[in-house]
Amino acid sequence: MQDTAHTDGPVVVVFGGRSEIGLEVARRLARGATVVLAARRPDDLGEQIAVLEQDGAVAVHTVSFDADDLASHRGVVDTIVARHGAIGTAVVAFGILGDQARAEKDAAHAAAIAHTDYVAQVSLLTVLADTMRAAGAGNLIAFSSVAGVRVRRANYVYGSAKAGLDGFCSGLADALHGSGVHLLLVRPGFVVGRMTQGMTPAPLSSTPAQVAEATVAALRRQRSVVWVPGSLAVLAFAFRAMPRWMWRRLPR
Repeated sequence: MQDTAHTDGPVVVVFGGRSEIGLEVARRLARGATVVLAARRPDDLGEQIAVLEQDGAVAVHTVSFDADDLASHRGVVDTIVARHGAIGTAVVAFGILGDQARAEKDAAHAAAIAHTDYVAQVSLLTVLADTMRAAGAGNLIAFSSVAGVRVRRANYVYGSAKAGLDGFCSGLADALHGSGVHLLLVRPGFVVGRMTQGMTPAPLSSTPAQVAEATVAALRRQRSVVWVPGSLAVLAFAFRAMPRWMWRRLPR
């Protein structure tokens, strides 16, 4: 990412610059904004840059970002702020689904899922919240999942990480109240995209574009939580109330 003077307009940063949902959110916030895509291979984001420029971004920049390298998080955020100004909206969109069957036998794989989907998110969100709190303003967008509402046998490693993240974000949102910093927690259901390629879509599935549309609408209304689709909130209530013997038998 080259040095550049601060530009007018909001700064939108997507951590997980290849994320389909992250990119779709950025597209809806791009007009008049400077967008920064943070990803492991920042020189391989030409397609994403072109899309954002077509959507009206004033400028699109990239920065090297390894979510699993916790020690680098503060430096990456500080570099973005130094080069482009205060972050207006940070989209924390990285994550892995992992392989549940492998995770049940391979402890390192189970730990890797938890590290990326929970520990790394906690680290980055803490750095971003601290940075935005010092600036007195900013929006954070984090992605939980219906999988974290009540962890299921079929994907309990991924689901447990999302459950932890959901709890962390709920507490962080309360801690940020009155600071000028707003956290939006997005709880989508099954999202049809690269991460779930080859899997049979679950009921109430959505696309990355649909998740992004609901996310940006909720952000503009300064909501704290949004379910995608909205009817998942009712289903989640039913999940919590279901007897365990019945819950254990669910196929997915």
